[in-house]
Amino acid sequence: MTAPTTTSGGAAPTDGIDLSVDLGGNDGALVLPNPIVTASGCFASGREIDALWDVAELGAVVAKSVTREPRQGLPTPRMTETPSGMLNAIGLQNPGVDTWVDRDVPWLAARGARVIASIAGNTVEDFREVAKRVGTSREVVAVEVNLSCPNVSHRGLVFATQASTAAEVVRAVRAALPTMPLFAKLTPDVTEIAPVGRAVVEAGATGVSAINTTLGMAIDAETGRVKVANGYAGLSGPAIRPMAVRAIHQLHAELGPDVPIIGMGGVRSVEDVVELVRAGASAVAVGTATFADPFTARTLVRSLGSWLEQRGFTSLSELRGSVHRWPHNP
Repeated sequence: MTAPTTTSGGAAPTDGIDLSVDLGGNDGALVLPNPIVTASGCFASGREIDALWDVAELGAVVAKSVTREPRQGLPTPRMTETPSGMLNAIGLQNPGVDTWVDRDVPWLAARGARVIASIAGNTVEDFREVAKRVGTSREVVAVEVNLSCPNVSHRGLVFATQASTAAEVVRAVRAALPTMPLFAKLTPDVTEIAPVGRAVVEAGATGVSAINTTLGMAIDAETGRVKVANGYAGLSGPAIRPMAVRAIHQLHAELGPDVPIIGMGGVRSVEDVVELVRAGASAVAVGTATFADPFTARTLVRSLGSWLEQRGFTSLSELRGSVHRWPHNP
């Protein structure tokens, strides 16, 4: 068995409470000290947050998605608040994979953070090339494959909306990174998410990340103007958490306990974290909540052990997949 990948640093867990999570699947190649990670796109590479608190306290930093070439992103306005959530259409603004690997990854590693790269592209070849470049960094411990990107070779469809195209991307990335833990990030904008999860795992993904934002829109009632310049945008925040719980539960039921899931979608509290873990998540990503309170993720890391201890649990893993249904009426 490959030795677990860990990095020193961060706060000590509550005495007697095991918060560690295994994201390596069957080979145990990636063990995090706690389940709280960042949601890609909501944390950049952590420099701004690290000015407030030590990012090494996190289980891992899932950085903002990077592409082959730098991208300026979409026109402004790019974000707007919605009831219990937020719409955003950033357009994958990023410095390009070369700059990210050379500049941001060493900085994160020096801080003691575990680094998970998020990669994106418009074509299968894009994903393959970005994966190769990320693979040259010894500090990157895993890769999240952002499958919710426009597929320019197939009329603007999103890769993750079809099992076949999602699997094609994952096979290409797996060929470029034969031993790296890979997580396929899935969209909720499908009729059935479980078959897509099955397809990407069979194509070589170690696990899945769920869910990405769901497509939404906001219009100013007075002017009739769209509130986000792109028109359609990704909805995130507490409004989508029930969708995330459902999707994670379906994926866990389909894929079984040996396939790790990074769950995300509207997480703000310890109870939210536990809900996603009970649905089947191994790790839990914090995204939109960081914009309202930049200390959210740190608070969750420091509070989760106490929550478990107060209820008589000794490890987070005891709760994974523990969903109890109401008994049938006689």
